[in-house]
Amino acid sequence: MLYSLAKFLMITYMSVVFGFKVTGQENVPEAGPVIIVANHASAFDPIALGCACPRQISFMAKAELFDNPVSAALLRGLRAFPVRRGRVDREAYRQSMDILKAGGALGMFPEGTRSETGELQKAYPGAARFAIQTGTPVLPAAVVGTFAGHRKGLKRFKEPMVRVVFGELIWPKVDRAGATVREETDALAEEIMKRIGELIMIA
Repeated sequence: MLYSLAKFLMITYMSVVFGFKVTGQENVPEAGPVIIVANHASAFDPIALGCACPRQISFMAKAELFDNPVSAALLRGLRAFPVRRGRVDREAYRQSMDILKAGGALGMFPEGTRSETGELQKAYPGAARFAIQTGTPVLPAAVVGTFAGHRKGLKRFKEPMVRVVFGELIWPKVDRAGATVREETDALAEEIMKRIGELIMIA
């Protein structure tokens, strides 16, 4: 109930204040484990992505976002859990694996931190590594309009400011002849960012 209430309130808020448009929901698998990945330009991105997805997403979000009690309440309402960057966070790893084993949707931002320019950054290997370790498909998504610098020139109510688009599933390849796990992970991470970039262009 908390997730549904938080989602309803935030969809209403975004629709009224920014305009909110979602496309590609048919690409979201109805059941089974999936890793949902997106670009990251604003602390608002997890909320936008969670509201856009027809399934409940359990987000891995940086621990600093939970320092503010208001944002922490919203994030926890949308099933987010903290991960501490710059070190091995075993609790976050355990929670992520439990979510996938239970057939849930795990939300991650491969860039690891917000982009200061709104442009895509290089991906960290975490999402790709989880996908390869578990054989879980990756669902790329683009979140557009949450970065303040990209809102200039948009006409309110004529063009939705906040837009989310889901792409097609990416299945991890673990059978490339002679490829090491590191090479497989790097290749998948690059493919993830490439697909996210393509979705940004059409959002």
